[in-house]
Amino acid sequence: MKKTNFDQYLEDQLKEPAFAARFERAGEAWDVALQIAALRREAGLSQKDLAKLLKTSQQQISRLESPGYEGHSLSTLRRVAEALHARVRVSIEREEAAPSSRVAEVPVRYHAQKARTATKRQ
Repeated sequence: MKKTNFDQYLEDQLKEPAFAARFERAGEAWDVALQIAALRREAGLSQKDLAKLLKTSQQQISRLESPGYEGHSLSTLRRVAEALHARVRVSIEREEAAPSSRVAEVPVRYHAQKARTATKRQ
């Protein structure tokens, strides 16, 4: 398939690390927006209906579904997910390092200290 001028332009721009990073972040925001809108529609709700369930405005729902919006808080996403009978999953992944700069790392186990913290507060 022949590349369009835009495809070639985008390919050239993606060679610039700063542009590539911005482009990836925009894609992540787009994914969140599309998922919220799709779940809302699957539930048979309008933006106004979802806003009523969440005790917020239709404008706020529109903002959450906007591909350019990057202000999604985890608590808001959880509220939206709960209203739509869904769940939030967040994944933070290590970026791929350039082959020449890879360093062997030992995996570190994360130990929750919630029980100790709760005891200290009492």
